[in-house]
Amino acid sequence: MKTWLLILGAAITLFNLAVPITAKRKVVCYHGSWSVYRPGDGKFEIEYIDPNLCTHVIYTFVGIEYNGGIRILDSWNEIDKGGFRRFNDLKKRNPSLKTSVAIGGWNEGSSTYSSVVNDATRRAAFVKNIVDFVKQYEFDGFDLDWEYPAQRGGAATDKAAFILLLKELRVKFDEHGLLLSAAVASAESSASLSYNILEVGKYLDFINVMTYDLHGSWDPVTGHSAPLYGGPNDGLTVDAAIQYWITQGAPREKIILGIGTYGRSFTLSSASQCSIGAPTIGAGSAGPYTREAGALGYNEICERVSTWNVKWDDQQKVPYACNGNQWVGYDDIRSTTHKAEYVVQHDLGGAMIWSVETDDFLGKCHGVKYPLLKAINDVLFGDVPPSKNQSTSESQPATTTAKATTTTSKATTSKSTTTTTTAAITTTAAAPPAGQDSTSPTQPPDAPTDSGSSDPPKLCTEEGYVRDPNDKRIFYQCHKFSGDFTAFRFECALGLVFDISINVCNWASAVKD
Repeated sequence: MKTWLLILGAAITLFNLAVPITAKRKVVCYHGSWSVYRPGDGKFEIEYIDPNLCTHVIYTFVGIEYNGGIRILDSWNEIDKGGFRRFNDLKKRNPSLKTSVAIGGWNEGSSTYSSVVNDATRRAAFVKNIVDFVKQYEFDGFDLDWEYPAQRGGAATDKAAFILLLKELRVKFDEHGLLLSAAVASAESSASLSYNILEVGKYLDFINVMTYDLHGSWDPVTGHSAPLYGGPNDGLTVDAAIQYWITQGAPREKIILGIGTYGRSFTLSSASQCSIGAPTIGAGSAGPYTREAGALGYNEICERVSTWNVKWDDQQKVPYACNGNQWVGYDDIRSTTHKAEYVVQHDLGGAMIWSVETDDFLGKCHGVKYPLLKAINDVLFGDVPPSKNQSTSESQPATTTAKATTTTSKATTSKSTTTTTTAAITTTAAAPPAGQDSTSPTQPPDAPTDSGSSDPPKLCTEEGYVRDPNDKRIFYQCHKFSGDFTAFRFECALGLVFDISINVCNWASAVKD
């Protein structure tokens, strides 16, 4: 009898040790709310989200006011159409699901964040307003997406002030049982400027590391947005970023590895050079749904890639494809599986996707909806070899279809940030510099374009960003469709003007022109 009790006790102990490891893994799904404005099969409603494929879902974005207030960016979508309510109603379909709302993003920039967080009084007001907002709209948590402290118009003191913000939020969130997370820069070149990582790890429930946008059309040669591994001198890889966060003190169980459900595209200098490291002349052509030059959603890629020249880089563990002078590097089911396996092998807290609406949510390509998200689930909640608790970069096969070329130069192409929107207008963003990361939304092309001060289309002579000549708070994003330019209007918050030297909204006193 005692023997059976010992066996039973051992079995229970093993069960209790094994189950929580899997149960604690997270699948964090960001949702870009502006995707409801996309045309055709790109249009995405909140109800399309499968709440059983995510443990946590995050609604993006709300904005930050100079006084520490929370700004709703699209009241028509969030309030009139019930976006916040419908998002939280996903919990009716999966009671275990946790919902959060994210503030900031690439468009918000750093100036307002910096001014609020470095002032003790406004920081306290910001903390209170966050708690009140989360409770009012019945979210389970809040996600800080400050891109990035001490960068892009921020101050050198941001690094310390960000920790003070997290510490004060932690106290209040614990009182109300709320979740606190953040989306953070991945590469050492950016993360080292913005974060005291050891302290960040103390206060956040989980850390969404944006391990993508490591290369893009801001580089002079083709490069994959998110290579899992690289050569011995390539620091812009998913592995290098994750290992940096670990060595700097971030708890493994809090690290959530980011996976992009999109690719970064280029226009090749020569259509004959289909390789990583090939010379380029700029961003790739925009897709029919996201309509952003230099980026394609996986749903756009998988619909066309069957006729493209598809290659697999076995060193970087990622695919890329070419068609004429168009080149795109992206994550598919195979590379996503490798990254999910990396999560398990290195005892990380889980995986995150940016973003749910650019996976193949209609199931047009593989006969199954959300193939990338399902690949993550299959690994994280299945069997994967145990962790070695070390970087495996040097042990990866050296046989590769093309030699990768690394660049850490900053972008010379346009970047943008926006602050306020009304009615059915959402925000937009261009690509971040090399070595940085972005949760970058796309402006709906059917948004209003008249500025009231000039004829916007006449301002556009090339794709990119241009400031209104009569009002420095107003700027436009120029896109070329079927040979004609279309301009989308944006407006900086009060006290800010559009800084054409860095293509962000900045304090007027800091803008030299």
